[in-house]
Amino acid sequence: RHSYHLVDPSPWPISGSLRALATTVGGVMYMHSFQWGARLLNLGLIFILYTMFVWWHDVLRESTLEGHHTKVVQLGLRYGFILFIVSEVMFFFTFFWASSHSSLAPTVEIGAAVTWAHHAILAGKEKRAVYALVAIIFLALVFTGFQGMEYYQAAFTISDSIYGSTFFLATGFHGLHVIIGTLFLIICGIRQYLGHLTKEHHIGFEAAAWYWHFVDVVRLFPFVSIYWWGGI
Repeated sequence: RHSYHLVDPSPWPISGSLRALATTVGGVMYMHSFQWGARLLNLGLIFILYTMFVWWHDVLRESTLEGHHTKVVQLGLRYGFILFIVSEVMFFFTFFWASSHSSLAPTVEIGAAVTWAHHAILAGKEKRAVYALVAIIFLALVFTGFQGMEYYQAAFTISDSIYGSTFFLATGFHGLHVIIGTLFLIICGIRQYLGHLTKEHHIGFEAAAWYWHFVDVVRLFPFVSIYWWGGI
């Protein structure tokens, strides 16, 4: 016997890969006005969301109901998520390197209350953790709404030379990560409300908090390089 969890054969990795491919192809077709591009893009996104739901459902079942996430498994999950965030840092670094040539308009910046929720979970204050998660989700939705307004009112597009390209790529991918982090936190909020998260076992929330802190730190770079420095 050992402390590691050997995962049963699962169809979700290959399913997610094929649906991500369909989404990418559909997105390219849609942006080039090909017929069926929008439908392929929408179907790919819908099936990706379904794959994420059932895959996470299996992981939560293995953790919460079957008890397969031992201390060693949790440590491995932490290391894996840290490496994922490192890859995300390098991904955004490419955009910030390019956006140093840009100078564009300002936006609205918000903070996050994820640390409040984390401390509440560690203290065993379940209701307070739920309140904190609701506050985080509300702020995230406000941020996304303001970014949507900014894009709607922008006087330039992604095809307007290097300035438009780097602006929409950097801020757009950050906005996408905010949306992903919001979904992450919504799931954590639901699990906290259902009593799944305890002060001894809350690796799912820790991953969400790390991801949210990463999104917060990433936001400092476009704020300084695009909005502040570019506006001088």
